Amino acid sequence: MAEHQDETRTAYDGVVELYASMCSDRLETQPFARAMVGAFAELVRETGNLRTADVGCGPGHLTAMLHDLGLDAIGLDLSPAMVEHARRAHPKLRFDEARMEALPVEDRALGGVLARYSMIHTPPAELPALLDEQVRVLAPGGLLMVSFFGTEGPEPIRFDHKVAPAYSWPVDRFAELLTGAGLVKVAELRFDPATERGFLDAHLIARVP
Repeated sequence: MAEHQDETRTAYDGVVELYASMCSDRLETQPFARAMVGAFAELVRETGNLRTADVGCGPGHLTAMLHDLGLDAIGLDLSPAMVEHARRAHPKLRFDEARMEALPVEDRALGGVLARYSMIHTPPAELPALLDEQVRVLAPGGLLMVSFFGTEGPEPIRFDHKVAPAYSWPVDRFAELLTGAGLVKVAELRFDPATERGFLDAHLIARVP
Protein backbone atom coordinates (compact mmCIF):
# COMPACT_ATOMS: atom_id res chain seq x y z
CA MET A 1 0.00 0.00 0.00
CA ALA A 2 2.83 2.39 0.84
CA GLU A 3 4.36 2.44 -2.66
CA HIS A 4 1.32 3.63 -4.58
CA GLN A 5 0.46 6.09 -1.79
CA ASP A 6 3.95 7.60 -1.99
CA GLU A 7 3.50 8.05 -5.74
CA THR A 8 0.06 9.60 -5.26
CA ARG A 9 1.33 11.96 -2.55
CA THR A 10 4.17 13.16 -4.77
CA ALA A 11 1.81 13.69 -7.69
CA TYR A 12 -0.63 15.79 -5.67
CA ASP A 13 2.18 17.76 -4.04
CA GLY A 14 3.08 18.91 -7.53
CA VAL A 15 -0.34 20.23 -8.57
CA VAL A 16 -1.57 22.02 -5.46
CA GLU A 17 -2.23 25.47 -6.90
CA LEU A 18 -3.83 24.17 -10.10
CA TYR A 19 -5.98 21.69 -8.19
CA ALA A 20 -7.04 24.34 -5.67
CA SER A 21 -8.06 26.72 -8.46
CA MET A 22 -10.22 24.00 -10.02
CA CYS A 23 -11.99 23.40 -6.69
CA SER A 24 -12.53 27.03 -5.79
CA ASP A 25 -16.25 27.05 -6.67
CA ARG A 26 -17.01 24.58 -3.81
CA LEU A 27 -19.49 22.62 -5.95
CA GLU A 28 -21.40 25.73 -7.07
CA THR A 29 -21.42 24.32 -10.62
CA GLN A 30 -22.27 20.77 -9.51
CA PRO A 31 -25.86 20.79 -8.22
CA PHE A 32 -26.22 17.04 -7.75
CA ALA A 33 -22.97 16.68 -5.83
CA ARG A 34 -23.74 19.77 -3.76
CA ALA A 35 -27.14 18.38 -2.84
CA MET A 36 -25.62 15.06 -1.77
CA VAL A 37 -23.05 16.76 0.48
CA GLY A 38 -25.85 18.86 1.97
CA ALA A 39 -27.92 15.74 2.67
CA PHE A 40 -24.91 14.07 4.25
CA ALA A 41 -24.33 17.06 6.54
CA GLU A 42 -27.98 17.12 7.57
CA LEU A 43 -27.93 13.41 8.41
CA VAL A 44 -24.76 13.88 10.49
CA ARG A 45 -26.33 16.79 12.36
CA GLU A 46 -29.30 14.58 13.19
CA THR A 47 -26.99 12.11 14.97
CA GLY A 48 -26.04 14.81 17.49
CA ASN A 49 -22.34 14.08 16.90
CA LEU A 50 -21.02 16.91 14.74
CA ARG A 51 -17.42 15.70 14.62
CA THR A 52 -16.64 14.96 10.98
CA ALA A 53 -13.50 14.16 9.01
CA ASP A 54 -13.02 15.19 5.39
CA VAL A 55 -10.66 12.38 4.41
CA GLY A 56 -8.58 13.29 1.38
CA CYS A 57 -9.48 16.93 1.88
CA GLY A 58 -7.09 18.34 -0.72
CA PRO A 59 -7.07 22.17 -0.54
CA GLY A 60 -9.77 22.16 2.15
CA HIS A 61 -12.70 23.55 0.17
CA LEU A 62 -15.12 20.84 1.26
CA THR A 63 -13.88 20.89 4.85
CA ALA A 64 -14.89 24.55 4.87
CA MET A 65 -18.21 23.69 3.25
CA LEU A 66 -18.94 21.09 5.94
CA HIS A 67 -18.07 23.68 8.59
CA ASP A 68 -20.50 26.14 6.99
CA LEU A 69 -23.15 23.40 7.06
CA GLY A 70 -22.85 23.19 10.83
CA LEU A 71 -20.35 20.37 11.33
CA ASP A 72 -17.22 20.32 13.47
CA ALA A 73 -15.10 19.37 10.48
CA ILE A 74 -11.40 18.58 10.21
CA GLY A 75 -9.46 17.92 7.01
CA LEU A 76 -7.04 15.02 6.56
CA ASP A 77 -4.86 14.45 3.51
CA LEU A 78 -1.92 12.35 2.38
CA SER A 79 -0.23 15.31 0.68
CA PRO A 80 1.68 17.67 2.99
CA ALA A 81 1.56 20.39 0.32
CA MET A 82 -2.24 20.11 0.17
CA VAL A 83 -2.45 20.32 3.96
CA GLU A 84 -0.23 23.40 3.99
CA HIS A 85 -2.40 25.08 1.35
CA ALA A 86 -5.60 24.21 3.25
CA ARG A 87 -4.21 25.69 6.46
CA ARG A 88 -3.38 28.94 4.67
CA ALA A 89 -6.73 29.11 2.90
CA HIS A 90 -8.80 28.22 5.99
CA PRO A 91 -6.78 29.26 9.05
CA LYS A 92 -9.65 28.75 11.50
CA LEU A 93 -10.03 25.07 10.62
CA ARG A 94 -7.87 22.08 11.49
CA PHE A 95 -5.94 20.17 8.81
CA ASP A 96 -3.55 17.28 9.39
CA GLU A 97 -1.44 15.01 7.23
CA ALA A 98 -2.69 11.42 7.42
CA ARG A 99 -2.90 8.14 5.55
CA MET A 100 -6.36 6.75 4.97
CA GLU A 101 -5.50 3.35 6.42
CA ALA A 102 -4.28 4.89 9.69
CA LEU A 103 -6.41 7.91 10.56
CA PRO A 104 -5.30 9.97 13.60
CA VAL A 105 -8.74 9.64 15.17
CA GLU A 106 -9.83 7.59 18.17
CA ASP A 107 -12.24 4.66 17.84
CA ARG A 108 -15.97 5.41 17.43
CA ALA A 109 -15.40 9.15 17.72
CA LEU A 110 -16.98 10.72 14.64
CA GLY A 111 -20.49 11.41 13.48
CA GLY A 112 -19.41 11.55 9.85
CA VAL A 113 -16.64 10.80 7.36
CA LEU A 114 -16.60 12.37 3.90
CA ALA A 115 -14.40 10.58 1.36
CA ARG A 116 -15.00 12.50 -1.85
CA TYR A 117 -12.96 10.94 -4.67
CA SER A 118 -10.20 10.20 -2.14
CA MET A 119 -10.28 6.40 -2.53
CA ILE A 120 -10.07 6.41 -6.33
CA HIS A 121 -6.29 5.86 -6.41
CA THR A 122 -6.45 2.79 -4.18
CA PRO A 123 -6.02 -0.60 -5.92
CA PRO A 124 -9.21 -2.67 -5.54
CA ALA A 125 -7.62 -5.32 -3.33
CA GLU A 126 -6.63 -2.67 -0.78
CA LEU A 127 -9.94 -0.83 -0.64
CA PRO A 128 -11.63 -3.00 2.05
CA ALA A 129 -8.87 -2.06 4.52
CA LEU A 130 -9.57 1.64 3.96
CA LEU A 131 -13.30 1.14 4.48
CA ASP A 132 -12.62 -0.78 7.70
CA GLU A 133 -10.64 2.22 8.93
CA GLN A 134 -13.49 4.61 8.15
CA VAL A 135 -15.85 2.35 10.11
CA ARG A 136 -13.41 2.20 13.04
CA VAL A 137 -13.57 5.95 13.61
CA LEU A 138 -17.36 6.27 13.21
CA ALA A 139 -19.62 6.19 16.24
CA PRO A 140 -22.76 4.03 16.16
CA GLY A 141 -25.20 5.77 13.83
CA GLY A 142 -22.34 7.66 12.16
CA LEU A 143 -22.35 8.19 8.41
CA LEU A 144 -19.84 7.67 5.63
CA MET A 145 -20.21 9.41 2.27
CA VAL A 146 -18.07 8.09 -0.56
CA SER A 147 -17.80 9.66 -4.01
CA PHE A 148 -16.06 7.95 -6.91
CA PHE A 149 -16.08 7.40 -10.66
CA GLY A 150 -18.73 4.85 -11.58
CA THR A 151 -18.73 2.43 -14.48
CA GLU A 152 -21.40 0.19 -15.93
CA GLY A 153 -19.03 -2.76 -16.40
CA PRO A 154 -18.70 -5.76 -14.07
CA GLU A 155 -15.20 -4.96 -12.72
CA PRO A 156 -13.21 -1.93 -11.54
CA ILE A 157 -11.33 -0.22 -14.38
CA ARG A 158 -7.87 1.29 -13.99
CA PHE A 159 -7.44 4.53 -15.95
CA ASP A 160 -4.98 7.38 -16.32
CA HIS A 161 -6.31 10.09 -14.05
CA LYS A 162 -4.77 13.51 -14.71
CA VAL A 163 -2.86 13.41 -11.41
CA ALA A 164 -2.21 9.73 -10.64
CA PRO A 165 -3.51 6.32 -11.80
CA ALA A 166 -7.05 5.71 -10.56
CA TYR A 167 -9.92 3.23 -10.65
CA SER A 168 -13.57 3.50 -11.57
CA TRP A 169 -16.03 1.13 -9.92
CA PRO A 170 -19.34 -0.54 -10.73
CA VAL A 171 -21.61 1.24 -8.26
CA ASP A 172 -23.25 -1.96 -7.02
CA ARG A 173 -19.85 -3.56 -6.41
CA PHE A 174 -18.73 -0.59 -4.35
CA ALA A 175 -21.99 -0.72 -2.39
CA GLU A 176 -21.28 -4.38 -1.63
CA LEU A 177 -17.91 -3.35 -0.16
CA LEU A 178 -19.71 -0.95 2.18
CA THR A 179 -22.00 -3.77 3.29
CA GLY A 180 -18.99 -6.01 3.81
CA ALA A 181 -17.48 -3.37 6.08
CA GLY A 182 -20.58 -3.49 8.27
CA LEU A 183 -22.34 -0.42 6.91
CA VAL A 184 -25.97 -0.03 5.85
CA LYS A 185 -26.59 1.94 2.65
CA VAL A 186 -28.76 5.01 3.18
CA ALA A 187 -28.66 6.78 -0.19
CA GLU A 188 -27.21 6.45 -3.68
CA LEU A 189 -26.79 8.96 -6.48
CA ARG A 190 -25.31 8.26 -9.86
CA PHE A 191 -25.42 10.56 -12.86
CA ASP A 192 -23.68 11.18 -16.15
CA PRO A 193 -21.71 14.43 -16.13
CA ALA A 194 -21.17 14.12 -19.92
CA THR A 195 -17.39 14.20 -19.72
CA GLU A 196 -14.95 12.86 -22.29
CA ARG A 197 -13.84 10.19 -19.81
CA GLY A 198 -17.26 8.57 -19.97
CA PHE A 199 -17.61 7.58 -16.31
CA LEU A 200 -20.56 8.25 -14.06
CA ASP A 201 -20.28 10.41 -10.97
CA ALA A 202 -21.29 8.14 -8.10
CA HIS A 203 -22.09 8.99 -4.49
CA LEU A 204 -23.03 6.58 -1.69
CA ILE A 205 -24.04 7.37 1.89
CA ALA A 206 -23.99 4.55 4.43
CA ARG A 207 -24.53 4.33 8.17
CA VAL A 208 -22.93 2.39 11.00
CA PRO A 209 -25.74 0.37 12.67
